[in-house]
Amino acid sequence: MNYKNLTTKQLTLMAILSAIAVILTVFKTPIFPVVSFLEYETADVPIFFGTFLFGPVCGILITVVVSIIQCFTVSAQAGIIGGIMHILATGFYCLVFGLITRKNKSTKTTIIGMAFGCLTMVVLMFFWNLLITPIYMKVPIQAVLSLMPFILMFNVIKAVANSVLAFLLIKILSNRKINFLNKFSNI
Repeated sequence: MNYKNLTTKQLTLMAILSAIAVILTVFKTPIFPVVSFLEYETADVPIFFGTFLFGPVCGILITVVVSIIQCFTVSAQAGIIGGIMHILATGFYCLVFGLITRKNKSTKTTIIGMAFGCLTMVVLMFFWNLLITPIYMKVPIQAVLSLMPFILMFNVIKAVANSVLAFLLIKILSNRKINFLNKFSNI
């Protein structure tokens, strides 16, 4: 896709997806009490959907917009660090997923793209958590290492659950009877 030629409809849908993602950040829950600062929410679902429709650059742009709004509103306690972590986790997922699916949006390619997106998110967040979480929690790296099994499992659950939800949304909206996706992208 030529990003300079995004239509008004496409930009509008990107803004709507961003707004939906911000609203979904309100509905969050911790999965593991020991790392209660990590809260699961489904905000990545519309971001992954936007990445599928418009490619990796647009997915990353939606992620940045959502993260900036999120870190100053509904996730103010995590602040800038939470926003940066969200941009890193979801942004790299979008990059990998979007690059894999940008030319071929078949079911198989979508599943492969999501699988590699999940893997990328989990692996990169392992390293980013080692670097950033000690600063956020004001603890030594050894303390973060002791929490790492929970952090890894959280990232696996978040990436896989949101991928499954996004995949279901894509499949429902690409149903021939609905034909929603063809109105917004060149699929």
